[in-house]
Amino acid sequence: MSNTFGNLFRLTTFGESHGPAIGGVVDGMPAGIDIDMDFIQHELDRRKPGQSHITTPRKEADRVEILSGVFEGKSTGCPIGFLVRNTNQHSSDYDNIRNLYRPSHADFTYTQKYGLRDHNGGGRSSARETISRCVGGALAKLALRQLGVEVCAYTSQVGSIALEKDYTAYNLSLTETNAVRCPDTEKAAQMEQLIAEIKASGDTIGGIITCVIRHCPVGLGEPAFGKLHAALGGAMLSINAVKGFEYGRGFAGVCQRGSEQNDAFVNDHGTVSTRTNNSGGIQGGISNGRDIYFRVAFKPVATLLMEQDTVTTDGIPTRLKARGRHDACVLPRAVPVVEAMAAMTILDYYLLNKTIHL
Repeated sequence: MSNTFGNLFRLTTFGESHGPAIGGVVDGMPAGIDIDMDFIQHELDRRKPGQSHITTPRKEADRVEILSGVFEGKSTGCPIGFLVRNTNQHSSDYDNIRNLYRPSHADFTYTQKYGLRDHNGGGRSSARETISRCVGGALAKLALRQLGVEVCAYTSQVGSIALEKDYTAYNLSLTETNAVRCPDTEKAAQMEQLIAEIKASGDTIGGIITCVIRHCPVGLGEPAFGKLHAALGGAMLSINAVKGFEYGRGFAGVCQRGSEQNDAFVNDHGTVSTRTNNSGGIQGGISNGRDIYFRVAFKPVATLLMEQDTVTTDGIPTRLKARGRHDACVLPRAVPVVEAMAAMTILDYYLLNKTIHL
């Protein structure tokens, strides 16, 4: 089982949803970076359960403990080990699925691959694993802060309720002012109402998260097998429930002609730039200095609090009604996870780029 992400900046994670703790080791963190523990905890608080009436009611403090790699408030260049203890597991909620496969969940594939599975909360397939990603992403953000790079994500669609304009039309500082994490307060209220209705019925709903990376240096990424957008896509598709990734104009661009979509180069006060940014800040797999923006599609959560057809582990048809505490929509809590994976990818590729010239 592969549990390590990255090349030079690497995150290795461990732990299960209902085990004693979730944790990880970050290797390759540059030395001398100011480690703001309040900021790291804030990033975890944005992801933690029980933060609003539309998220899972599981109550976890999700307090991070740094075990190594930090001295007098700065990174030492040594591996940064960290731990977040689980304190509110209700493993008995999963007794009724011990010998069943939840539809569209990893239960069947995990069992076929490994010969057994941890049915309590899904084990490693649980979204609780993303705690480690948020810690790694927070550390990456602290390093990127010194480079002036900003990473910001927001909910742009829940079900059929979608923002009608691109990110440039919104004040992204409003993202954290509502439970859905949407910068359009009117749309946010509609999304919140929809999620509440879906949750009350025992069902789930999916949507889209948009992410913007500002002030990314020119030159990150490789022209062939290390394309920056491929790395970002791989990072996003590793997140639980993600089903799609597009950057720049993406699929909408197929309706345009090249003369409409090409980004003309211009002289912007002595610096080469582009008049438009349909490329999404990446050309030929390499960052061009413009904003990088992409969209990530999340499917509805697979675990429903309503009856579904399934089979037992012996293949006998049966009916399942899951119990426990689950999100009706993962998007509000997935926003910081998308940011974390983006931040780790950009820092990793920045460090890689430093190796190409003597």
